[in-house]
Amino acid sequence: MTQKVVIIDYGAGNLLNVVRACEHCGADVTIADSAETIMRADRLILPGVGAFSDSMQELEKREMVEPILAYAKSGKPLLGICLGMQMLLDSSEEFGIWDGLGLIPGKVVSIPATGVDGTPHKIPHIGWNQLISGQRDSWAQTVLDSIPEDSSVYFVHSFMAVPTDDAHRLADCDYDGRQVCAAVQRENIIGCQFHPEKSGPVGLQIIQNFLSF
Repeated sequence: MTQKVVIIDYGAGNLLNVVRACEHCGADVTIADSAETIMRADRLILPGVGAFSDSMQELEKREMVEPILAYAKSGKPLLGICLGMQMLLDSSEEFGIWDGLGLIPGKVVSIPATGVDGTPHKIPHIGWNQLISGQRDSWAQTVLDSIPEDSSVYFVHSFMAVPTDDAHRLADCDYDGRQVCAAVQRENIIGCQFHPEKSGPVGLQIIQNFLSF
């Protein structure tokens, strides 16, 4: 059955790659720049690039926060990508303290400016990096089902999610010895810090998993 995917447009980034990836996987895609279409979705995607505070304020301005929270309570799958994943958490420390959607307990903090040996490394963390298992023994029946460990995916970010409960920490990546949260999942609420739509066949498989979740 074709899944009706709604991608939320609140002015935070180019959605074209996300749309194309979902359509490639067989989804019927609608772009939502208002609240009305959110609850009609089979699957909801919250993408984003830019500043946490600006994006949350834009969601509030467009009266999308309550519809997103209501959708999340429905049990239907919700995927946050990059900044969209960070917005799923309780709060962010990016340029102050800002409230998030509170769908996954935790906070967003800056990626440490050095590796574990004290050597400075590039911020933002940008480029290809490998997925490693976080606190999970298996990725079975998650959005990463059938994805081999050490698969490479594409990141661009300066801040990282720190879930309160390690059980919600689905995958990490290693950045010069720093464990950076790469994916989260709490029941129907899913987040990818990386960009699956820019991660080649591995990313397309993750999107296909989300459509089948």
